[in-house]
Amino acid sequence: MQINLTGHHVEITDALRDYVNSKFTKLERHFDHITNAHVILNVEKLQQIAEAKLNVSGGEVFANAQHENMYAAIDGLIDKLDRQIIKHKEKLKKI
Repeated sequence: MQINLTGHHVEITDALRDYVNSKFTKLERHFDHITNAHVILNVEKLQQIAEAKLNVSGGEVFANAQHENMYAAIDGLIDKLDRQIIKHKEKLKKI
């Protein structure tokens, strides 16, 4: 899986990049047909926003999460994506 990481009003440090990469490996364990992930980390006043669009076989999955802490926002984003990936995988099994 190729991960494109973009920061708006935030500097992407090595620690943030490693954290995002380690969290996205969790998604690959559930569904290995993820081809591309575009992750945007954004800061608006006191809210840290993480959003991602995944290109998967059979469609796209999008989610976003907000929190006061960027790492917590990334955790929330991964949880949402994980639920959507599992739901997408179940849909593919039914077809």
